[in-house]
Amino acid sequence: MGTPETSREPCPDRILDDVGGAFGMGAVGGSAFHFLKGVYNSPKGERLIGGSQAVRMNAPRIGGSFAVWGGLFSAFDCTMVYARQKEDPWNSIIAGAATGGFLQMRQGLPAASRSALFGGVLLALIEGAGIMLNKVLSPPQNLPIMFEDPMPNANIPAGAQASEPSSAWFGGWFGGKKEEAKPAGGVKTEILESFESPIPPTFEFK
Repeated sequence: MGTPETSREPCPDRILDDVGGAFGMGAVGGSAFHFLKGVYNSPKGERLIGGSQAVRMNAPRIGGSFAVWGGLFSAFDCTMVYARQKEDPWNSIIAGAATGGFLQMRQGLPAASRSALFGGVLLALIEGAGIMLNKVLSPPQNLPIMFEDPMPNANIPAGAQASEPSSAWFGGWFGGKKEEAKPAGGVKTEILESFESPIPPTFEFK
């Protein structure tokens, strides 16, 4: 999962994308709010008509206001990306503060300063919430599994250890055939019995 900075569009296209998204969000939210407000303020029998009229008059205005805010924010954000040559949450925080201050410039310096402070704090909260959400939703990283080689037994020759199968520990439990350890020289001694000798053997001469 990418961070909010890396999952967005590249900078020239980001402005248009944010303008459209902000306009749609403002239009939908404003339509719902003003429809309910128009229905509440309209007399009985004309509530639906009053709600639809309130939506037609106010929804485009709110959508346009959101689009202006989103366009300015993206423009300042792209400016900070170009100036700092990196993508991080500080770009969004500075862009939010600059957008809030720019939109209140006509009200004077104190109002612009308060709006800039409010915009910076708001974007800082949004970016912090996004970082925490990414940390919660990101899958845990798989740690590498370390295997330690067992220490060789000093009493057993090296050739016997290399030839011993790995299933010798569980051979007795699961019916596996346990192989006999070979001598260090690699020569296996076998005892051959004659099938013609009587059991028990006798010492009579014929």
